[in-house]
Amino acid sequence: MIDHALTFAFACFGLALLFNLYRIVVAPGVVDRVLALDTLVINSIALLGLYGILEGTAVYFEASMLIAMTGFVSTVSYARFMLRGDVIE
Repeated sequence: MIDHALTFAFACFGLALLFNLYRIVVAPGVVDRVLALDTLVINSIALLGLYGILEGTAVYFEASMLIAMTGFVSTVSYARFMLRGDVIE
């Protein structure tokens, strides 16, 4: 039963990644692209977590934590750049 649930979840998050990539390419503004990129990072974290469950190892969970930290810092720094024009004060 867990195999079917994982397959369905992989399909859903894979489709969400495709929608995010489309939104990054076709977005009307820069803010929409940043939000789509942040959502893409969240979906990739979910895919890594699902793959970790499928394989039964904790290595993918550690990798997803690294991607989460990197995604958070990049989103905050890009938002700061859009608001103030510089990242480091």
